[in-house]
Amino acid sequence: MGTKASIQLQEEEIHEIQEETGFSHNQIERLYSRFASLDKNNNGFLSREDFLRIPELAINPLGDRIVHSFFLESNDETVNFRQFMRVLARFRPTKSNHHKNKLNTREEKLKFAFHMYDLDGDDKISRDELLAVLHMMVGDNISEEQLCSIADRTIVEADLDGDKMISFEEFAKVMERVDVEQKMSIRFLH
Repeated sequence: MGTKASIQLQEEEIHEIQEETGFSHNQIERLYSRFASLDKNNNGFLSREDFLRIPELAINPLGDRIVHSFFLESNDETVNFRQFMRVLARFRPTKSNHHKNKLNTREEKLKFAFHMYDLDGDDKISRDELLAVLHMMVGDNISEEQLCSIADRTIVEADLDGDKMISFEEFAKVMERVDVEQKMSIRFLH
């Protein structure tokens, strides 16, 4: 029936998720518990509304963009546990002496960050998109003139091919000296 017991994870699923994401068995169980607590319909899926009930996302100026990232893979209005875990895997800390998986490499972390700015999904960041994200981040704390100046300077500095847009490659080049592995890592409980 629709009980949580009917959607419990099987050991085989846990092992597959471990292989795909690099999370430990214990971390997967804890994250599944969190996922289940967010699943108000007890159907094994989360909606955008379920995510927005997370207080940290509700108050985050980029909360809507973060929530949106969970739905990029699903092409649907819901996310299952495996899709949830794949997004979270991009925030696992990377360790040089630990086997990295394909989801938490520097490039994947950069792609995730890039998509926070690429509002229309055309694989380019325009001045208007950059300006919109800056508005989300700072609200009314900086004047429109200052925000426009920041957006313009950023485009000029990052745009290597002169198209007045920032491609992923240009974004990655600008981010070369940024410790993305550290800045885009969350410590998950062991």
